[in-house]
Formats: sequence, C-alpha cells, structure tokens
Amino acid sequence: MARYEFRKPRLYVEEALAPGTAVVLGKPQAHYLRNVLRLGDGDEVLTFNGRDGEWRATLAVAAKRTALALQEQARPQTAPCDLHYLFAPLKRARLDYVVQKAVEMGVSRLQPVLTRHTQAERVNVERMRANAIEAAEQCGVLRLPEIVAPVALADALAGITAERVLVFCDEDAPIADPAAALASASGASSLAVLVGPEGGFSQEERSMLLARPHSVRLALGPRILRADTAAVAALALVQTVLGDWRAAS
Repeated sequence: MARYEFRKPRLYVEEALAPGTAVVLGKPQAHYLRNVLRLGDGDEVLTFNGRDGEWRATLAVAAKRTALALQEQARPQTAPCDLHYLFAPLKRARLDYVVQKAVEMGVSRLQPVLTRHTQAERVNVERMRANAIEAAEQCGVLRLPEIVAPVALADALAGITAERVLVFCDEDAPIADPAAALASASGASSLAVLVGPEGGFSQEERSMLLARPHSVRLALGPRILRADTAAVAALALVQTVLGDWRAAS
C-alpha cells in the first residue's frame, strides 16, 4: 500500500493540478473545510483529481471565496488496476456500501447490470459517484472508477472484450476452492468480477455466462452470502490471486 498522510484532510477536485496555481472551491466544499472541519486560512489540505497525483495545498480564505493554493506534489499518479466490477443493483444503503468498498479494493469501472432476478432496478449514478469520491478521499485512493449507467446483462457481456477474464460468482461452481478456480486464469492482465442478484442467475443467464470465453465460475465458500458481502469477498479473492495485491508492499 502506498504511503500517504493520514492526518491531513483530502479533497477531490475536478480542476487540473500544477504548482503555484489556485483551485477555487464551490460552496459545498468550502463549507465542508471551513465549517465542518473548522479549517482556516493557511491550513494544509491534500487534494487530487484522479489524473495529476496528490498535491499539498494551503487553504486561502477571502471574503467571497475559498481556494486551495497548490504547493507541491505529494504522490505521483498511480496506474489504474484493470479491474471491472459488474453487479446487480442493490437497495440504497447496501449499494452505497458496495460502491465504497469497490473503490477501496481498486476497481477501475463500476457497471450495474439488470438480470431476471434483480430486486432494485433504479440506480442513482450521481449518488454512486458521490460515494466513490468519499471513499477515495478517506482511503488515500488517487483514481476514481468509471461509473456507467445500468444495462441488461446481455449488453454488459457484449461490451466486454474477449480477452478480459470474467469471474462470476456461482454457488453451483464445480470447483469448491475459490483460489484453485482462479488459478486457471493466472497471468490475466484485464479482469472483471460479476456478482448477481440474491435470487441468483437464471439458467439462461448462467448458460450465457458459460458460453463466453475466459469465464471463471467462483464459489464463495459453504455459506450463503448477501450480495454486498459477496462483493467484498470476491474482489478480495481476485485481487489476492490475480490482481495487484500480489505486488503490494
């Protein structure tokens, strides 16, 4: 895990970051820094935009504006982990949790998919993005995942390149040991993880998944997991066996 400063507040901004420049903050961010965190003129803040690394800045407070005066780069931009997470939408609080944990796990793309047994078909993409930003700010993550609108499972699969390994959670997987199942995809550089609805995949959907090249069926142990728990378990397994956790120091 890259070293970063835990004790300083972190703020995501959209603007380009460069030494000597000032980033003027909107009212919500200014309110958060000045009234929630009680920061004042000259206090230090870390900022990032997902492209230019992390920067040290000082708060510049004037009568009608609050800005970040950029000083120097604290950490260079990291390369993205090529890991997509596809999931059947969940209800509000549980979806918030899944988005936050996926960001912490290093996911580079979040794709809600609609299946036959999906229980919550309405997805607030802007809320997903807000949760992703919050997780990145709190956990030292330098890059936000791409977040896309929900699509039908068949359309999502059609959009995945043939060489990308798709790991889908399946309680009927023939290999009970998840690490052994993932070992068959050793060496893969682009990955996708799919967690379906709590009602499971239909037989037609399972057949469609199995017909796809480079698909891996993943069992998650002897107990039935809720979808948000399965998300964390599956992403942790994939990152450990195939992903960038192997290179973490």
